[in-house]
Amino acid sequence: MPHDGHDHTDPPGETELRVKALESLLVEKGLVDPAALDAVIDTYEYKVGPHRGAKVVARAWTDPDFLERLRADASEAIREFGYEGRQGEHVEVVENTADVHNLVVCTLCSCYPWTVLGLPPVWYKSAPYRSRAVIEPRAVLKEFGTELEDDVEVRVWDSTSEMRYLVIPERPDGTDGWPADDLEKLVTRNSMIGVEKAKSPDDGEGS
Repeated sequence: MPHDGHDHTDPPGETELRVKALESLLVEKGLVDPAALDAVIDTYEYKVGPHRGAKVVARAWTDPDFLERLRADASEAIREFGYEGRQGEHVEVVENTADVHNLVVCTLCSCYPWTVLGLPPVWYKSAPYRSRAVIEPRAVLKEFGTELEDDVEVRVWDSTSEMRYLVIPERPDGTDGWPADDLEKLVTRNSMIGVEKAKSPDDGEGS
């Protein structure tokens, strides 16, 4: 199962083809401005993206009071950054620890906290991920390079239109005293979905 995006040697899937066909038809009939479509994509790809979630996580790692507010009402706490909008109204955080690893999936569709993670990755929306994450989560995690000890509990959270989940990954060892700006560089989209852990300082990020 691919987990870093798309294999561009493969033909587009049926859903992607349908979306492209619909987009072409709407543009052809003058119902949609191509520039407007490009602006929406640009917004979610570059302006609203996982860097937002990374800021939330880094602050949770460094500010106990903020972490408590996240636990009590994640949507409200996230709004302190000015991040709000559709698909961000009902967010709950789940925290990874030495004993528990959380994994997020949407078995029915691809519900996802766009306001803090940007566009969902292709694999998140795929049928194999949506089914296997529930049935064999450890096998899925292993495919992303995440191997857990047998005594670590894996909890799978099913996002819905009423509730979306944001994983707070474990803070990597060796980052005591790091400023939030450097910690943000260790937080990836995949770690906030739970398929991977946050980067370690050995990956050459931060200071």
